[in-house]
Amino acid sequence: VEVEARSLPMELSEKGGVENNGFVQNEAFEDKETDTSSEEEMPKPCSIDVDPVAVEETLLKPYAGMPKEVLLQFSSQACYRVTREILFWLIIAGSIALVCATIAIIALSPRCLDWWQASPIYQIYPRSFKDSNMDGNGDLKGIQEKLDHITYLNIKTVWITSFFKSPLKDLGYGAEDFYDIDPIFGSMRDFENLIAAIHDRGLKVIMDLIPNHTSDKHRWFQLSRNRTGKYTDYYIWQDCTQAAGSVIPPNNWVSVFGNSSWQFDDMRKQCYFHQFGKEQPDLNFRNVAVQQEIQDIIEFWLGKGVDGFSLGAVKFLLEATHLRDEPPVNKSQNGVIITAYSQLYHDYTTTQVGLHDIIRGFRHTMNQFSREPGRYRFMGTDDDEKEDIEATMMYYGTTFIQEADFPLNFNLINMKNLSGNSIFEAVDLWMKNMPAGKWPNWAVGSPNAARISTRIGKEYVNVMNMLLLTLPGTPVTYYGEEIGMENIVSENVSEERVNSGPVVVTLPEKSPMQWDGEVNAGFTEGNSSWLPVNSDYQSVNVEVQSTLSNSTLSLYRALTSLRNNELPMNRGWMCHIWNDSDVFAYVREIDGLDRVFMMVLNFGQESTVDLKAIVPNLPSEAVIRLSTHFSNAGEVVNTKVIKTEMGEGLVLEYKTAKPVHTMEAFQGKCFVAEKACYSKAFDLLYKNC
Repeated sequence: VEVEARSLPMELSEKGGVENNGFVQNEAFEDKETDTSSEEEMPKPCSIDVDPVAVEETLLKPYAGMPKEVLLQFSSQACYRVTREILFWLIIAGSIALVCATIAIIALSPRCLDWWQASPIYQIYPRSFKDSNMDGNGDLKGIQEKLDHITYLNIKTVWITSFFKSPLKDLGYGAEDFYDIDPIFGSMRDFENLIAAIHDRGLKVIMDLIPNHTSDKHRWFQLSRNRTGKYTDYYIWQDCTQAAGSVIPPNNWVSVFGNSSWQFDDMRKQCYFHQFGKEQPDLNFRNVAVQQEIQDIIEFWLGKGVDGFSLGAVKFLLEATHLRDEPPVNKSQNGVIITAYSQLYHDYTTTQVGLHDIIRGFRHTMNQFSREPGRYRFMGTDDDEKEDIEATMMYYGTTFIQEADFPLNFNLINMKNLSGNSIFEAVDLWMKNMPAGKWPNWAVGSPNAARISTRIGKEYVNVMNMLLLTLPGTPVTYYGEEIGMENIVSENVSEERVNSGPVVVTLPEKSPMQWDGEVNAGFTEGNSSWLPVNSDYQSVNVEVQSTLSNSTLSLYRALTSLRNNELPMNRGWMCHIWNDSDVFAYVREIDGLDRVFMMVLNFGQESTVDLKAIVPNLPSEAVIRLSTHFSNAGEVVNTKVIKTEMGEGLVLEYKTAKPVHTMEAFQGKCFVAEKACYSKAFDLLYKNC
């Protein structure tokens, strides 16, 4: 090996190469390096100062998966640091802007309509709605079977009239037990199942409560007759004078049903007071224990899941303690012969001082159950003051103290005659007297009034439903009005009498619901129903009308859909623009939306009206959105010549940049309950406009 290693430099020398002796000094090479004569032949070195860190930064670029040390080197550079700070402050500014925008939207947004405002209310008389057990009487299970009909009508609130255990005097409004269901309607389990089914469909339920009186079969009354403990003063008792075998009452007070409102009780040897039938003694609401009993009843049913109450006959809760005679309407009339309720001014038996304190107590109880989000409990009052609109409006409460969400409005039922003028007067009376910020309501039928077809005529059923569902506020529909049911013939109805007086219960408008053309109109599979079915049931029923596009039922559904889906119709302005003996016309509009709905409703004879001359800036043409003459929908009408036939109703739609409620000529003719404005840019509602 050594020989080969030594021979290698020899070979390189011979080839003119340079021998590398490693660490062995090569003298020849050393001499050659120190030879100054050869410096000129060698290139001169160039000296450059280089920063090794700069070289490293120049060569190193960001790459995925960099270690922390490398990342920190880049993050400290100006280009990255400035970008990072800009992004940071942009995020902070954006977050602040988002929070401010959220606060502004919340502050400017109008209050959402509550469930009792957003939907029509469907009132059911349970004994006449649907029979499930073939006994001829409607019941709670029957209501449950027909809940799909409620949703089919685009309605989300059901109002069930009284179903308490009762001797059924006055058709169940004198309760024998406020905590139980009358067996004719079913059981408490049936009620609980009904509530669950209603809520499963996203519906709400309101029930009747008449706190003024009980049945004379009620346990409280039996204990009061015996003067048992606290129940002694649960009712209003007074000594009566007996003369010649007859009882002389304490005063001239007369029952709503006629004759004296005092009834002698043989057991207690006193007279008890009753505003209605003698079988319905009035509770003593000046007794705090009685008020608490009613509040306990309210709590019981709210605990069962009821969403609200309609409190009836509340104006009768208190009577004057002085027991003075009420003044007669005819001052020359001898007080002895006064037997009719209408013959007296009822200054001492209705709307007494302290009444509204009691109602506020009921409201307080309701509010205790309204704290859960989405579970507000509704309270309405059912008191028809007729001649005293101010007394009715007091049930709304005040700005700071709430009572009823609304007192029920019977103005459209109480009209003595039908015309465009009378409709206007009924609407205007309520809207002008309603306290600011309160919510109106309307009804065209009830269990105590003749049906529309009977009261004013078949030809006006559709236009009355159109009025009901296009006015501002909550409409209340009595079962059967959506198909135009009529009263049954009176002679087919057995009269129910109380206290040997006139008929106190009207039955013709309570005939069974007409579901189809089968026997008994599909109301019952039994042999008979508790009241006769109307003879027109084969053509006037739900099944037939649901298949016809031009039926009363189809129009009703179209109107509820329009009300639910169009902002101007469910919470916008209402402006009255015209009325005469035939026509009542008004518009519904909302700030920020250029689409306006105009209702032209005929309650008289054929008429032609020039609304363009009445409303400045009204477009010359409008489109018929809905009509009681179904084939006219979609047509264009000339606003200078709007023709309507008897009982015809039109919902016209047009666009304008100048809404009626902003016009000076219509100031004082426009009303709004829950004011809101529409922003087209953001597609939302706001209130400060």
